[in-house]
Amino acid sequence: MKNRYGACIAVAALALISAGGVGAQSPAQSQSQALTLEGDIALWTMSIRPDKTADFERVMAKLRDGLAKSGNPERQKQLAGWKVVRVKTPLPDGNIAYVHVIDPVVAGADYTIMKALYDAFPEERQALYELYRGAFVGNLSLASGDVVLDMSAPGGGAQTPAP
Repeated sequence: MKNRYGACIAVAALALISAGGVGAQSPAQSQSQALTLEGDIALWTMSIRPDKTADFERVMAKLRDGLAKSGNPERQKQLAGWKVVRVKTPLPDGNIAYVHVIDPVVAGADYTIMKALYDAFPEERQALYELYRGAFVGNLSLASGDVVLDMSAPGGGAQTPAP
């Protein structure tokens, strides 16, 4: 049943982050919303202003540093499997796409960027929020799911029959 409802969960999560709630909570907003991912791997694409890519990449470096210094084992696992890719070709509107490649997904972990930053750097909450919001245009897509065929594994790796 998990695979059948995975797309619905991903769409619901995208609706939350697109509304600005989960992906970019201000310091004053409630921290009760969480972005959790299902499955083995996730691809999360967002749009960033072309003149603010350095600011966005600075925030992502700060996120990396915060995850690295965390004493929380869950945050350490997130760090080990989280990459951010800058797409070379600008989007039709001129903005730049960044894809968060999360492999493996840490089950139950909160991937809310600002929450992780606020936890790691409470004294910099407002400055980090303003830097992030100044660069962030919107979320374009969020897809998460289970690997059904690992093309790099001998014999194709584990295969899961389609539902």
